[in-house]
Amino acid sequence: MNAESCASGLTIRRCAGALGAEVSGVDLSVPLDEVTRAAIRAAWLEHLVLFFRDQTLDHAAYLAFARQIGEPVEYPFVRGLEGFPEIIAVRKLEHERVNFGGVWHSDTTYLQRPPMASMLLARELPPFGGDTLFANMYLAYESLSDGLRRTLDGLTAINASARADVSKTREDAMRDQGQPEAPREHVAEHPVVRTHPETGRRALYINVAHTVSFGGWTEAESRPLLDYLYQHLTRPEFTCRFVWQAGSLALWDNRCTQHNPVNDYHGYRRIMHRITLAGDLPRH
Repeated sequence: MNAESCASGLTIRRCAGALGAEVSGVDLSVPLDEVTRAAIRAAWLEHLVLFFRDQTLDHAAYLAFARQIGEPVEYPFVRGLEGFPEIIAVRKLEHERVNFGGVWHSDTTYLQRPPMASMLLARELPPFGGDTLFANMYLAYESLSDGLRRTLDGLTAINASARADVSKTREDAMRDQGQPEAPREHVAEHPVVRTHPETGRRALYINVAHTVSFGGWTEAESRPLLDYLYQHLTRPEFTCRFVWQAGSLALWDNRCTQHNPVNDYHGYRRIMHRITLAGDLPRH
């Protein structure tokens, strides 16, 4: 096993070559001491997504843990849980065929200040399937040719919440849980390549769910290069796959990862609770 132990008592085991690590030896339902919190953040910045198993968290404890990592914010299109507006239910029921967010994406890049991080807690799971894929956008950028990196470094991208593929995955949630005063569309322009404010590394920051075009380019001009990048950034060697269990929690960095929930469990129920954490303005 590829595992390392920390002074905090945590054990951290890498899941794949590209990104992802499972963390054990911690109970997230109680406040973390400074050493443990620092160890979790260091591991998160190194591995990009962390997975915790067998966590027993009610809504208050889940939100309290989130506040130890960042500032929880409300999702613009779906109401949160009663009394906990920062927690939204990400669910697919037995009769539904489309899952929420079921394409490769980084969360809500159509906002002026997209979230730093997201966390997802498994409440009810199907008997099989429903895994989540994650991809490393540092590697996606670093593996490009010098010439293409130079081209992308100076570009921005237009991101919109009304992109057809991803807006379709919200329809059921918005019908049942929609925010009553949600705007029809959010649009934001961000660097195609962003510099991570904590690590200083550069990462691709476009995604098929939200990116419409490059800034100053038409959609037709943008499409061939965007399509190439979308295929490139999800190459298998840039990814890991997480198999959920009840009580599993994932914490990922939206600034340098993308994720894709696999929609392979028709006829069964899957209910997760998500919290997003406030981010900064993306920079070149």
